[in-house]
This record gives sequence, structure tokens and C-alpha cells, in this order.
Amino acid sequence: MSITLQDNQWYVSGDILVDNANAVLSESNALEITDDLQIDFSAVNDVDTAALSLLIEWQRRALAVNKKVEFKKLPESLISLAALYGVTDFIPLSAD
Repeated sequence: MSITLQDNQWYVSGDILVDNANAVLSESNALEITDDLQIDFSAVNDVDTAALSLLIEWQRRALAVNKKVEFKKLPESLISLAALYGVTDFIPLSAD
């Protein structure tokens, strides 16, 4: 799992699971949110409910500095989990 930053966009890759969620959070905490942000999940393979927690945490961090965050190319399994837990309306998805 890794997160890279390019032009106010985070590119997340690998798995986001309970086993590595703290490592993902630590890595993301090292990245400052200075502008509106897009987080791209196109290279994410496997997810579980820990990924939902990270999405909500990243939104909270962005709001704390008066910025917006949008999520791009979420895996279908993550969208299904969001629907199952009733949080779909709280996850801003990018149109592209």
C-alpha cells in the first residue's frame, strides 16, 4: 500500500484492510492538505470496512482546514460497503 501526491491529488494503491489501516492513516497524515483534494483509488485492489473509516477521516481532515475532498474511481466493493452501512451520501464522489 502506498499514497503518492501529485497536483493536489492523492493516488492510493494496494489494499486497504483492517490489518494495514493504521499504516495507511500514518502515511496519509504525513501529507498536508493545502487545497481542495481528489483521492484516486484506481490502483486499490482489496478493501474492507477500514477503508470506509479512512474516507471519513480524510473528509474530516479536509473540512478542518476548510477544503473539499472528492474520491475518484472507488472499487465497486467499497461502494457496496458504503451502501450497506448507509454512508453513501456522506462520500463525495468525483464525476470522472
